[in-house]
Amino acid sequence: MTELDLVLADAVAERDVPFAVAMVTRSDGVTYSGAAGTAAEGRAAAEDTVFRIFSMTKAIGSTAAMILIDRGQLSPDTPVGDILPAWNDLQVIDGWDGDSPILRAPRVRATVRHLATHTSGIEYEFWSADTAKYLQQTGQPTILSGLEAALAYPLTSDPGTRWGYGISIDWLGRLVQEVDGRRIDQFCREEILDPLGMTDTAFEADGLAARLSDVSMRTPDGGFRPTKIAPPSHPEFYGLGHALYSTAPDYIRFIRMILNDGQLEGNRILSSEAMQTMRADQMQGLTVQPMTSVAPPVSADVNLFPGIRTSHSFAFLRNDSDVPGKRSAGSLGWAGICNTHFWIDPARDLGAVLMTQSLPFAEPGLMKTYDAFERAVYARR
Repeated sequence: MTELDLVLADAVAERDVPFAVAMVTRSDGVTYSGAAGTAAEGRAAAEDTVFRIFSMTKAIGSTAAMILIDRGQLSPDTPVGDILPAWNDLQVIDGWDGDSPILRAPRVRATVRHLATHTSGIEYEFWSADTAKYLQQTGQPTILSGLEAALAYPLTSDPGTRWGYGISIDWLGRLVQEVDGRRIDQFCREEILDPLGMTDTAFEADGLAARLSDVSMRTPDGGFRPTKIAPPSHPEFYGLGHALYSTAPDYIRFIRMILNDGQLEGNRILSSEAMQTMRADQMQGLTVQPMTSVAPPVSADVNLFPGIRTSHSFAFLRNDSDVPGKRSAGSLGWAGICNTHFWIDPARDLGAVLMTQSLPFAEPGLMKTYDAFERAVYARR
């Protein structure tokens, strides 16, 4: 067994993760693939295991928007409300009168850049007490309902004033659909997934169910129990913040496209100029802030790089300094709520995925495994 195999095996044996699939790649191809544990009853984790990748969908959604920017059909500075008038109806929570929200109009017009960098002012209920209370008191449906009405979350701050992780990429996908004319799942299939050969990435689990992994929830005794969570099936709209199923090899192909400056195996998705925007800090002086959980069963607190400045490119979280023993400055990454994680290190021509299906997100056992895996990846180079 290699050191990377041992990291995965030890993590499962110590109940830090229920199972794991991991891959490492360079721009020209995969350099490691491994798996450990049981992905579903009677089925070992394997390279072709299918995952609900949730927010790993976001980088693909941002790529969709960048394709239109690359073609001159959109700009990072386009006001969202000019394309989607419903955005203009959203208001900012400016306090509470008992259980009733005090609302006001935003002082700044949100742009495509604000959506892409999660500075639009709109936040998930899992990390915003105001959003959670608003949904509870008003009956506003959650984004995971798949309903059109679910897009009408309130803002919790004015656009461009701070980082706030939320449903911005779902709005960005709607904007792409409106500008292009194709439904967003068709756009992504024709413009991204098919050209990259991502044949195991889909908006519905149909045809993938035989390889779909189970999801586990951490129990008080340190073990895991089965739980149910999935993107809504056949929703009123596909949210590009969460909608996709995929495999480790498929997502590695997306990562290789980024490492290859926008193309893979002769199929160009984005120009070199567009890729510069995709990789560069787009927060205009703001920084990514730690995310404090208000839903501990769903997510632990999230602070991926304590003491290191982190920004956001057009599609990815970005660490602006080297992480000792790990990724280089300018590396890109993110994750899905059920603990599917990836990073891309252009300076070292390296990318990787570490994937399981468990809750809470970023809980200590998972983060211990992620740290050990990443350190082992760089130690072998």
